[in-house]
Amino acid sequence: MQRLTDTTLRVIERLFPLDQHEAVSALLAAECGTNLPFCETHDSAALERIRFAVLMLSDGDLDKLRGIVSQAKVDWRDVLVAAGFGYSLTAHDRWAQAILEP
Repeated sequence: MQRLTDTTLRVIERLFPLDQHEAVSALLAAECGTNLPFCETHDSAALERIRFAVLMLSDGDLDKLRGIVSQAKVDWRDVLVAAGFGYSLTAHDRWAQAILEP
């Protein structure tokens, strides 16, 4: 299980209600990490692109997040494309910065 970065935790805080932060963090750490196909050697920073994609597509809805994580477990590349992160290695960072701006 790959720990979440501080940036990922801050994005979770912005998108989800306080009472869901722990559940969202646990889901991402356990189900959206090195267990994904071809991600066995990824570190937390490398996993951010996928994790941000599922967070973006969830619209802050925990049930929706669970479904998108399930999709990522089949083929996370489809999730990247759906989020608009498929053709850029930095689009996820720009999205997170926009979410975190005051």
